[in-house]
Amino acid sequence: MSSVETRGETPTETPRDTVDLKLEVVVIPVTDVDRAKEFYARLGWRFDADFPFDNGFRVVQLTPPGSGCSIQFGTNMTSAAPGSAQNLYLIVSDIEAARDDLAAHGAEVSEVFHAATPGAQFRRDDASGHVAGRAADGASYGSFATFGDPDGNVWLLQEITTRLPGRVEAAGTTYASASDLANAMRRAAAAHGEHEKRTGEADANWPDWYATYMVAEQSGAELPQ
Repeated sequence: MSSVETRGETPTETPRDTVDLKLEVVVIPVTDVDRAKEFYARLGWRFDADFPFDNGFRVVQLTPPGSGCSIQFGTNMTSAAPGSAQNLYLIVSDIEAARDDLAAHGAEVSEVFHAATPGAQFRRDDASGHVAGRAADGASYGSFATFGDPDGNVWLLQEITTRLPGRVEAAGTTYASASDLANAMRRAAAAHGEHEKRTGEADANWPDWYATYMVAEQSGAELPQ
């Protein structure tokens, strides 16, 4: 998710009685269905379905690890040109670990970078806009890496550790994997260490402090001090 907001506008609170509209599938255009299927399966993405029909229609679905949204591709699914899906976000809590894992599974992933100017992360061919290494101080939303599939569809990894306000319902705090939960606990532990330094005493109620910090971090609320 991008951190950009329209300036001068106050976001309105989502009414509680609205109907849920859950983005669960994104269709990507490919040339060779079997080649694309093999590529994404090799990355470790969960294979969900491959349904061919007598009329030539075929749909294949896979899901990235920890994702609530899947991808589909096949035949007679879209008129978009193969490779035209650009900068599809994959949100990660540890950009370097995610990059290394993808590379180990055969993806040609860029080095980790941050944008020299706003929007430079989207310009894959302009290396001058990509500054090597993670964002200063590991700023959430600021570190990226990219990779493409065999057709040239481009995926953009973005590291998010602390959400902007309003992005996640505090009551619905969840972690997509054991790794994400462990990373959140490490950040809470580091913050709690600073908390104990400020107070000058050990905090016997550290589990409550950790829980408050982790929920606030994911929902974008004010972090405990």
